[in-house]
Amino acid sequence: MRRTLLLLAVLLSTMPLAVPARAMDDDGLPYWASLTADVVNMRVGPARDYRIVWVYKRKLLPLKVVRLHEGWRLVEDPDGARGWVLSRFLSRKQTAIVQGAIAEMREKPGAGRVMWRAEPGVVGRVGACENGWCKFDVTGRAAWIRASAIWGEGEP
Repeated sequence: MRRTLLLLAVLLSTMPLAVPARAMDDDGLPYWASLTADVVNMRVGPARDYRIVWVYKRKLLPLKVVRLHEGWRLVEDPDGARGWVLSRFLSRKQTAIVQGAIAEMREKPGAGRVMWRAEPGVVGRVGACENGWCKFDVTGRAAWIRASAIWGEGEP
């Protein structure tokens, strides 16, 4: 009887710790993430036995994480497709992808000379953003790009 009460006391004392951890995990949704591998499968459900609906072959591709389930994340890609990806293939490093037309990358936000031109589909790391412009680094070439020209910036 004493052993049972001790076990019950231990279980009850650890329960409050588990609930806040789960709540904290959900508090930050949605958030931006990027792929950490060259090939990543998107599935229709949060397990390996679900059908693969898409295979991403683009490391650093930005994704929006909209839901969590154990080690899986429900993500949305730049084209609006949704599916489940293993969390180990995602990073919180924020990247973005150029969409629409060719985008100018400028020396300063909204001013200065054009340093480079980025074609649609170019992926880079996102830095600070101000007045509708974001610092955008494409393999070491960093300059300012219009926030409206990229997907993966701002509030997810």
